[in-house]
Amino acid sequence: MSKDKKLVEAITSMNDDFAQWYTDVIKKAELVDYSSVRGCMIIKPYGYAIWENLQKALDAKFKATGHENVYMPMFIPESLLLKEKEHVEGFAPEVAWVTHGGDEKLTERLCVRPTSETLFCEHYANIVHSYRDLPKLYNQWCSVVRWEKTTRPFLRTLEFLWQEGHTAHATAEEAQEETIKMLNVYAEICENVLAIPVIKGRKTDKEKFAGAKATYTIESLMHDGKALQSGTSHNFGDGFARAFEIQYTDKNNQLQYVHQTSWGVTTRLIGAIIMVHGDDSGLVLPPAVAPTQLVIIPVSQHKEGVLEKANELLGSLSSRFRVKIDDSDKMPGWKFSEYEMKGVPLRLEVGPKDIEKNQVVLVRRDTGEKLFVSMDSLEETVGKLLADIQKALLERARDMRDKKTYTAASLEEFENVINTTPGFIKAMWCGGQECEDQIKEKTGATARCMPFEQEELSDKCVCCGKPAKTMVYWGKAY
Repeated sequence: MSKDKKLVEAITSMNDDFAQWYTDVIKKAELVDYSSVRGCMIIKPYGYAIWENLQKALDAKFKATGHENVYMPMFIPESLLLKEKEHVEGFAPEVAWVTHGGDEKLTERLCVRPTSETLFCEHYANIVHSYRDLPKLYNQWCSVVRWEKTTRPFLRTLEFLWQEGHTAHATAEEAQEETIKMLNVYAEICENVLAIPVIKGRKTDKEKFAGAKATYTIESLMHDGKALQSGTSHNFGDGFARAFEIQYTDKNNQLQYVHQTSWGVTTRLIGAIIMVHGDDSGLVLPPAVAPTQLVIIPVSQHKEGVLEKANELLGSLSSRFRVKIDDSDKMPGWKFSEYEMKGVPLRLEVGPKDIEKNQVVLVRRDTGEKLFVSMDSLEETVGKLLADIQKALLERARDMRDKKTYTAASLEEFENVINTTPGFIKAMWCGGQECEDQIKEKTGATARCMPFEQEELSDKCVCCGKPAKTMVYWGKAY
């Protein structure tokens, strides 16, 4: 048995060392490997398959809301990047530069894109001329580079995968509608596909995207009580349009500036899945995003008819579910541990005695519950169980988040909560950046968002005691 449990024993308990537990899981579940370049990761097939399933769900939503996929260059000329001062100042510390092409020094440095606002702006300035050209609803799937000092796979790497939507509209109202619409798309995907509950709201001016008029966010809470910014949607107003001269002729033949938005999510959502649902046996994957929803383990597969029946079940189930069979010569106990580690939602065991009884054993990854199921109703039962697991994971994550969400009426109470019971802290705020800075300096917590669903916890700011303007979710974050 000790050999069978070798994979599990190698994992640090999440309660002993959450950071090491996270590293153990991504390595043992074969999600990534480390690259020879500091801060870069190799996303292995199993990790990439999770991204593909998330990408498929998001892409379908984007297209259903009228967006088209495009692709922009990887390189941005320095002169183009400098056109929007606030934007470039926000990204300058993280920019990677190309200075040579072959043996020749470039006459102008090229930025390796940290984000693509300037490229889309240049393009829109060339193609938008009339109100008939609007709106432009574009999205691109690509990688970006940000030269981070501290890195961790999926959560913060020098290069990461993402999508970035960039849209142009005739009016401020249309741009605001787009901004909120896409934030809601992200929230829906997080909750319905990833089973991760989120808080929707607006970022403070200090935390908003460089160059944006307003930034909106979905914030999720990890098992260790830290927050994760899981997706953002930005309303740029006409600031970029004025910097890049993106104008159109309206119906009255008057020149107007377009209003723009940008929105994006990244592979850090895979990190969120790990940290919200995982346990001391490894990954726990929501069925909607799991590369394999059900794994078939033949028991005593050397005996007559076992492999044949296992493959028969594979054929009948694979038209509806993502199914694989493990008919390797590893011991069943080893296979059980391996697929627990990989977070496969359902395990199906079938052996000679099961075949005699026309049944299989189904084991849920989320609860460990074993069920004996007739082969005659197997497809229906698998469908119901996967739906139940998806729902149960969301409910469990929401319960965890709610239990780790606290309120604070004073800075002393705030400090005590953040230091003893990490999580979200709801507290009132006067709106002053001085108080926001002081809270961060004293507690390490940042303003995660000003939620759309406001509560009037008190009438005083948690920091200065002056009249409060809004309730804010605060927390330490990845």
